[in-house]
Amino acid sequence: MLQDIIPHRHIRYRTDQAATLLIGRADEEPVDQKKTLENICQSGCAKPKHGYEECVKRISGDDTGTKHCTGQYFDYLTCVDKCVAPKLFAKLK
Repeated sequence: MLQDIIPHRHIRYRTDQAATLLIGRADEEPVDQKKTLENICQSGCAKPKHGYEECVKRISGDDTGTKHCTGQYFDYLTCVDKCVAPKLFAKLK
């Protein structure tokens, strides 16, 4: 449970490879660690993100709707998820 993670009336920090993340205080709203980790991991996925952005530029003039960048988009999301998953689940233990 979340109450087990957040100590009562104290701020607790956990050091991660990319940054120090605020876990929270007992009297405040909890911080969504997944969103924080996703923001950190996005920089490590520059190549798939660039591929997706290039695809979007390439098909921007397509009026037929038959062209898409689904593959590139999922490549980017997979990269971010692979980075986030081990760090996120380590915090849930």
